[in-house]
Amino acid sequence: MHFTKAKGILSANNGMNIYRGCTHGCIYCDSRSRCYGFTHPFEDVEVKENAAELLEQKLRSKRKKCMIGTGAMCDPYMHCEEQLGLTGRCLEVIDRYEFGVAIQTKSDRILRDMDLLRSINEKAKTVVQITLTTYDEELCRIIEPHVCTTARRVEVLEQMREAGIPTVVWLTPVLPFINDTEDNIRGILKCCVDTGVKGIMNFGMGVTLREGDREYFYEALDKHFPGLRNKYQYMYGNSYEVSSPNHGRLFRIFEDTCRENGILYKPDESFAYLREFPEDKGYSQLSLF
Repeated sequence: MHFTKAKGILSANNGMNIYRGCTHGCIYCDSRSRCYGFTHPFEDVEVKENAAELLEQKLRSKRKKCMIGTGAMCDPYMHCEEQLGLTGRCLEVIDRYEFGVAIQTKSDRILRDMDLLRSINEKAKTVVQITLTTYDEELCRIIEPHVCTTARRVEVLEQMREAGIPTVVWLTPVLPFINDTEDNIRGILKCCVDTGVKGIMNFGMGVTLREGDREYFYEALDKHFPGLRNKYQYMYGNSYEVSSPNHGRLFRIFEDTCRENGILYKPDESFAYLREFPEDKGYSQLSLF
C-alpha cells in the first residue's frame, strides 16, 4: 500500500472512497476496469491518509444532514483497515456530526465498528450492505479468495439484525456456468429472508466485463475452470453485459421471493432507501462552526 494526501473526499452524491484498490482478490471485480484510471497496481492500495480530516471539514460545513455512502468502489474493510483504522475514524466523524451512513463490504471486519454503527443508527441511520454471490463455501473461496466466506457474512447480517441495524444484500454478480444455479440463488435468498434484510440489489442474473476486468477474470477462469474462457468468448465476445442463460428463471425466483417476504428488490427503491435520511431523527439545518 502507499499513502496520499487527498484534495477531497465526498462526491456530489455524498459518497467517499477511503481506499483505492483492493486486496480481496475477487475474480470478477469491476473496479479493476481501466476506465477508472488506476495509475498503480490494483493490489497496491492507495490510502487517503487525511480522509477523516477532509470528511470533518465537509460535514462541518453542510447545512443539511444526509446519508454518507462508502464501499461502492473499493471495500472499506480490506486487510489494511486492521492496521490503519481509517474507516473507523471516518465513522467517528459521521457519528459526532450525527449524519447517517450506508456502508458496503464483504468483510466481517465491519464488526469491529459495531458500537459506532449502532450509535450512528440511534442518532440518524445506518445501513450495512453485504455482498453475497454464492451459497457454496468452496466456490466462494475460489471466486472471492481473500475475504471471509458467505457463511461468515450471513453471521454479520444476523448480528446487524440483532443490533437493529437495517441491511441490504448485493446479490451480484451471477457468473454464467459458475454460480447461476437455482440452488445457489435459493440458498442466498433464504439467508436474506432468515436475517430480515431490508432490500436485495440485483441488476440481472449476469456479470459485466470490460477492459482490465475481463482479462483478470479470464485468467482466473483458466486457472480454476479450464475451458470456460473459450465458452465465454464464443457466447459473449467482448460484450459488456454477460447474462446467464438461466436469467429469466432465476430472476423470477428472485422477484417472487422478495415480494412474498416484503423485501425491496427494485434497484431504484433500494437506492432511494439508502439515500433517505430519517426526518424524525433530526433532519435539520446544522450549526456552522
